[in-house]
Amino acid sequence: MIFTEEHDELRRTIRSFIDKEINPHVDAWEDAGIFPAHDLFKKMGELGLLGINKPEKFGGMGLDWSYELVFAEEMGRAHCGAIPMAVGVQTDMATPALARFGTDELRQNFLAPAIKGEMVACIGVSEPSGGSDVAALKTKAEKDGDDYIINGTKMWITNSTQADWICLLANTSEGKPHANKSLMIVPMDLPGVTVENQIKKLGMKSSDTAQVFFDNVRIPQSYRVGQEGMGFMLQMMQFQEERLYAAATAIKGMECCINATIDYCKERKTFGQPLIDNQSIHFRLAELQTEIECLRSLVYRATELMIANEDVTTLASMAKLKAGRLSREVTDSCLQYWGGMGFTWDNLVSRSYRDSRLTSIGGGADEIMLGIIAKMMNILPRKKKS
Repeated sequence: MIFTEEHDELRRTIRSFIDKEINPHVDAWEDAGIFPAHDLFKKMGELGLLGINKPEKFGGMGLDWSYELVFAEEMGRAHCGAIPMAVGVQTDMATPALARFGTDELRQNFLAPAIKGEMVACIGVSEPSGGSDVAALKTKAEKDGDDYIINGTKMWITNSTQADWICLLANTSEGKPHANKSLMIVPMDLPGVTVENQIKKLGMKSSDTAQVFFDNVRIPQSYRVGQEGMGFMLQMMQFQEERLYAAATAIKGMECCINATIDYCKERKTFGQPLIDNQSIHFRLAELQTEIECLRSLVYRATELMIANEDVTTLASMAKLKAGRLSREVTDSCLQYWGGMGFTWDNLVSRSYRDSRLTSIGGGADEIMLGIIAKMMNILPRKKKS
């Protein structure tokens, strides 16, 4: 991956924004259990940060995904995982299919305001009966004249208590599970849309996550993204960007964790010497930094192939898998070196320990990633017909 001066300028802009507009407020947002999405996104939209790889016609920069990679990587410098996750929903989870396959009218009404930060978006795939098993979702959108009538529920929906619209995956026919789904944009203020109270989570405390119910919600069929029945394929496409975003964000997050641990171990003395002088500690940190560089190379290679319009299903799945597992290793090791202080609530390392655990669960669990990789290797057993 070769970065230009334009990439570096974007990196400096993001770093400055995080230092001024995010990190000083993280502790307060974490305590409150929510962050001001509309306020923060509006500021990001004014800098063009929410539409880096989106069409210029609708207010984006029209740049390739290498610039989005820089954005994602630098977002990992935030002092929590919740804000990068919430931003990623806006940029790389709820909007990619809309940007590529939505009608001009749909993009003007929903994508353009999302890029400006005037609207907050969320993505509705997971349900109480299954998150990673997308084919098994039960939410239905049945035709009624020129409209769809939506009934069902979505679970673990990030940004949902503040969102203006949701990119919803629903069954629009009774056909095969991979060909009976459609993506659609649903305004969250419509009659029949109900957002439950926020879910109390182990980590990602400042991200609002809730269950969303749809009870005879009526939308025009013109709110569908792409062709009917193509929703599963479009969502798989969105997953690739989501998973690369998650992996890229994890890189800087882990490096921040290691750097904070190095600083602590230099100051903390035991038996007359700084902790960092213990070979077991500085060797382990060196080993973990090496693993992070391997992940970075994997993410960069996947990005290059994505820009070249190659299929990155395997590499994106590998990157997501590696990011989740390595995040657990890094935060667990670093927390150990902080000793009793690591077991307290209000420090960067313990927060990283809690927040990063989601990487192996959300956006497709580790086991789903392994299944995808095995399938691409042609070693996944076929399901036996009953």
